[in-house]
Amino acid sequence: MIEVLIKSLVLVALLMTAAGYMTFLERILIARMQLRLGPTRVGPLGLLQPLADGIKLLTKERFQPAGIDVFTYWLAPAISLFTALFAFVLIPVGGVVEIWGHQVSLQIADVNSGIVFLLAFSSLAVYGVVLAGWSSNNRYSLLGGIRGTAQMISYEIPMSISLLTVALAAGTLSLNEIVEAQRSHWFIWTNPIGFIIYVITAFAETNRAPFDLPEAEQELTAGYHTEYGGMKFAMFFIAEYINILAVSAIAVTLFLGGWLGPEDLPVVWFLLKVALFVFVFIWARATLPRFRYDQLMSFGWKVLIPLATLNLIITAYLTLV
Repeated sequence: MIEVLIKSLVLVALLMTAAGYMTFLERILIARMQLRLGPTRVGPLGLLQPLADGIKLLTKERFQPAGIDVFTYWLAPAISLFTALFAFVLIPVGGVVEIWGHQVSLQIADVNSGIVFLLAFSSLAVYGVVLAGWSSNNRYSLLGGIRGTAQMISYEIPMSISLLTVALAAGTLSLNEIVEAQRSHWFIWTNPIGFIIYVITAFAETNRAPFDLPEAEQELTAGYHTEYGGMKFAMFFIAEYINILAVSAIAVTLFLGGWLGPEDLPVVWFLLKVALFVFVFIWARATLPRFRYDQLMSFGWKVLIPLATLNLIITAYLTLV
């Protein structure tokens, strides 16, 4: 119990720090891609910019609209942050390592049906979106919450189907066993369609460009978090970046062999693979235009779901024969 508590506290601290510095990394990389300067003033090379941003959000004037449902208004960002953090409870960062003479597993909870738990808890994130829009007593926020909810539910379906193809290929729902099943070959090579579908749906689930319609402030008056500011807005903001890390870690675990690599450096290989996915997320934001909402929904229902279903049928057939 104490070991689990220590692991959890360390994990939360690392994820919060990583989310802050992902904003710094994103601003630096996009600036380089667009031939301009990013943060350079606060601290050496601008490295203290995330700390300054955090202090700014914490010290901003607190406000809340009149006539809101106060409990739900505060609950919504907490739900978003909690569901983002929970994914890392199940993801194996590495095998078993020795720390100060003790064998320690680099995973908080090894659950036999890990994929099912991941899908179940990730689906709860939709409540943070819809409740934020509804509780804000603002029609634009409500419409943004409904729009974001429809997007997330629509893209959860092909994402779930793509993850089921991995479970079929590995013959297990355990994330550890799926990683072990990739010692001879990674599933990205045997299931490229499932991998591509997962990556596309991961962009939509995390509300990232080109699927960042819940945050389209120019065209759609932002979205579900229009009436949030200060630390409450920061919770949504942090949850988005932790979700990026989560979907990247899941992709690495299920398609890229997890912590496996040519040398016995499990944590290093895992983090390098996750960093590669994070770079792809930032690269896409810097280069791709935003979808229209009708294009987004049409692509999800008319292209991704049929393609994911067909891929599942083919994977099941090849597994049986």
